[in-house]
Amino acid sequence: MEHKRVYLRQLHEQDADELLQLRIRNRDYFQAFEPIRSDAHYTLEGQRSDIQQAAQAFEQGQSYIFGIFLEESHTLVGRIALTAVARGPFQNASLGYYLDQAHQGQGYMAEAVSQCVRYAFETAGLHRIQAGVMPNNEPSIRVLQRCGFRYEGLAKRYLQIHGKWEDHQLYALTVEDGWQRS
Repeated sequence: MEHKRVYLRQLHEQDADELLQLRIRNRDYFQAFEPIRSDAHYTLEGQRSDIQQAAQAFEQGQSYIFGIFLEESHTLVGRIALTAVARGPFQNASLGYYLDQAHQGQGYMAEAVSQCVRYAFETAGLHRIQAGVMPNNEPSIRVLQRCGFRYEGLAKRYLQIHGKWEDHQLYALTVEDGWQRS
């Protein structure tokens, strides 16, 4: 699975402009899958602030947020995140991601998820990763299935997406699930 057409790296302040352009380019498209964002989110300062907060959370082990970059051109095409990291007996994180609409359908996200899973289990020492996906987001469901995630059930009114409480299908993967095969 690791074709190395994409790579993950922690975002830095110098990535803020490229991240902003990605967010602006996909603003209408992402709206169907995200909470309502303030206009401040779509500013250079808003993106810098998000990157700074992500760096602090990374250092504290609370979340691990990466940019998804094309190997060939080093272009930022998306973001993938392990958030809500729980330690102790749970050792769990929630997986979330987005990819520039122009780069979808080429297998990049499956590669990014595979790399992120490897980081979660081998570097961050997590035991379980979960992801919630709206039932109508078939491409994202296919990515999770391709990467070995199992369906665990339907969470009613799970997240507020674009101003409406949406159901989400829950998927998960644990170290014991043979994730290395993906």
